[in-house]
This record gives sequence, structure tokens and C-alpha cells, in this order.
Amino acid sequence: MGCGDGFFTLPAARLVGEEGSVYAVDEDSDAIDRLNRKAALEGLTNIRSKAAEAEETVLCKACADIVFFGIVLHDFKDPVKVLMNAKRMVKRTGRIVDLDWKKEPMELGPPLEIRFSEDEAIRLIESVGLKISAARNSGPFHYLIVAKT
Repeated sequence: MGCGDGFFTLPAARLVGEEGSVYAVDEDSDAIDRLNRKAALEGLTNIRSKAAEAEETVLCKACADIVFFGIVLHDFKDPVKVLMNAKRMVKRTGRIVDLDWKKEPMELGPPLEIRFSEDEAIRLIESVGLKISAARNSGPFHYLIVAKT
């Protein structure tokens, strides 16, 4: 969700291989076009992309092993609605993963005032009835939260 032009999507498609599928959603149709061109250049045919708002998108019901938010949860207009949609898409045995910027002053990343702290992100995720299974630092700039239904 919020895949942009494929920073995380392309490696995920390589990882799951031809027998897996990666769904990619972004509201920016130009980013989706760039993603599709990059995938075509690599011969990746397992990406299903869609230009749409995450708040209005449920691609499938209980079909996803992982719903991944790669440094983007803070960008959604209604992150609770996006998380509720993710909960609908993930399998009972699946996981919702949020990798995001720490809410600390640094030269990289989005403005500090729009970031979620790790605790804020955990509260958001739990507010839709998900259970946190792991939360940890992911390098000097990011944290990683894994949740399940």
C-alpha cells in the first residue's frame, strides 16, 4: 500500500518469484506507470498494480500473507481506515508490517510533525483490533512493527 514506483515492490516480486503475487497500490498513477515499466524491463509478471487511494481499496478478502507499509503510513489521509482495509486483506495467518521513520530530528525523511512515533503507530494499529507481535528498531532512522489479526 502506497507503493510509489516500486522501491519495495520490485524486491518483493523477485523474492516471491513467479508462483507468488505482489499487489501494488498507490494513488499516483504516474508512479504506478513507472513501476509497471520497471517491472517489464526486469520481466517481472507477478505484480498486480492499481492506481487508487488506500483508504478506498480492499483488493481481496483474506488473501494476503503480508500487507506492507513501507515508510508511508504517516502519509495517508486516514491511516485508521487504511489499516482497517489491510486487516480485511490479510489472511488469519498473515501479518501487517509497518516500516516507518522514527519521530526524531534528522536530515532525512519527511517533516518531523507528520511522522508517527513508534508508540503512536502501535496505538493506531491496535485501534483496529490488530495485535502487535514485534516492534523494534530497524537501523538508525526507522522502526519496524509487525502485527497479526
